[in-house]
Formats: sequence, structure tokens, C-alpha cells
Amino acid sequence: MTFIAMNRFRVARGREADFEEVWRNRQTDLPAMPGFVVFHLLRGPSDEQATLFVSHTIWETQKHFEDWTRSEAFRRAHSGAPKTKGIYLGPPQFEGFEAVAETTRPA
Repeated sequence: MTFIAMNRFRVARGREADFEEVWRNRQTDLPAMPGFVVFHLLRGPSDEQATLFVSHTIWETQKHFEDWTRSEAFRRAHSGAPKTKGIYLGPPQFEGFEAVAETTRPA
């Protein structure tokens, strides 16, 4: 079954466009990584302080995800942290999930 890796980001109100720009322009080697399936950046609800965003990747296995986190590609993808000063309200919160059931649309 697949593995889903998610990071939740609380982005300061008024900085949403800056956050999205960082993600659109960042170096990514994800499509070339073994076991990578798909990436989504999701924009969620807002409150007075922040807007919730979630990065969501699907991997063939948890091992494929863990291999990526130890790769040079991972280090390159996360090297832009200084550009994000003032955008985040706290560090991202990681959540990892192993799929235990799946339903897909027929081909």
C-alpha cells in the first residue's frame, strides 16, 4: 500500500501569496525520485492569525519516502528556508500515514 506524507503550515495572514510563490519556484526533483507518485499543495481555512496549508505527497512505500528524506534532492528542496522568514507561525507539523484501504475510480 501507499504512504502519504503531509506537512501542515500555519502561514501568517497576508503572506499567503509569498508562501505559494516559494513553493511554485522551489527546486524539486520529486518526479525523478523512485517511488514518488504525486504532490499537492493544499490551501485550507483561515482564522484571524493564519491560513492553513498542507503539503501532501503520495509514495509507493514508506521506505521510498524515507529514502527521499535522506537524499541530496531533499536537501536542495529545503535549502530555501531563509527566504521564508516571517511567513510561518511556528514550524511545520509532519504527519505520515500508511494506507490500509483504497478505493479508485474504474479505468
